[in-house]
Amino acid sequence: MGKFKIAVIPGDGIGPEVTNGARKVLDRVGEAYGHTFACEEWLAGGIAIDATGEPLPPATVAGCRNSQAVLLGAVGGPQWDRLPGDRRPERALLGLRSALGLFANIRPAVLYPPLASACPLHPLIAARGIDLVFVRELTGGIYFGASGRRDGSLGPEAYDTERYSVMEVERIARTAFSLARSRKRRLTSVDKANVLESSRLWREVVIRVAAEYPDVALEHLYVDNASMQLIRRPDTFDVLVAGNLFGDILSDEAAMITGSIGMLPSASTGAPGTPGMYEPVHGSAPDLAGKDAANPLAMILSTAMMLRLSLQLDREAAAIDEAVSKVLLAGYRTSDIMDPQAGEHDLKRVGTQEMSDLVAAAI
Repeated sequence: MGKFKIAVIPGDGIGPEVTNGARKVLDRVGEAYGHTFACEEWLAGGIAIDATGEPLPPATVAGCRNSQAVLLGAVGGPQWDRLPGDRRPERALLGLRSALGLFANIRPAVLYPPLASACPLHPLIAARGIDLVFVRELTGGIYFGASGRRDGSLGPEAYDTERYSVMEVERIARTAFSLARSRKRRLTSVDKANVLESSRLWREVVIRVAAEYPDVALEHLYVDNASMQLIRRPDTFDVLVAGNLFGDILSDEAAMITGSIGMLPSASTGAPGTPGMYEPVHGSAPDLAGKDAANPLAMILSTAMMLRLSLQLDREAAAIDEAVSKVLLAGYRTSDIMDPQAGEHDLKRVGTQEMSDLVAAAI
């Protein structure tokens, strides 16, 4: 029995709705297993800009640092798109990752058997199953390199700089190798070493770190080939590791081949003792906000990752995973995972709140 302190950032768009669903499930876990989850809400993103004038107030950073884990809904929306880049809602994500030292983003991509028909790939490929994990480096690369605008030889131009240090590659590589060791012992490193100097350093360091993990098989793929192979043979991948930009793009591709981006959770982690941040892969989806139409399962599964990785509650995390499987097997679907070929007698369309209630009840 334990008491745990959780910082909750509902955010913008559908963020508050899916976060509310996750909290229902978390409360049910607490009831079933005798835990207390003390959740305190904080502002970040567009709603924080409206309330305080900045996307990430210092109080939010302090609240997150003073917690054991952070649950984040989503940030952003068209009403803030015209703000300068350093004032937009998305800066809250980069700021939190930097402030909390969260250098590794872990994104599982699993095709649940009941959702095989929602997979956009050929049925024969979907039938082989998909169960892979992306490990994306979060605090380096082009998103954090020097950027700006200047006069160039062809007139005004903009630039963004890709950079990686040996230390940054070493720590993300060790994170990925350790995860692969706990799974099927296969790791794919994604880079563009045939063109980019930063990727050549990436590959050199990954090969050197691989010597520490002789029981894990390592392969290298250029990012363009990796994007193709994820469509051609997703069942052959176990753990993939990539830099910030490549990991951002490819993990969203992996999300879609599992049926819907609304099914994909993620965890951002750092050094031991650092509060991890858990959020769904999808964005704020402002077109769905307030309509009880968003899929809460990615947020609920992110909560399971929080229990497992930050709070060491493996049994409780497994209970959430199993509850999601039960609800899907029973035929309940939000709109994004409805099979248009299935009749109403086969599947039951539900909204955000009902899907959350069903998962909670299944624990």
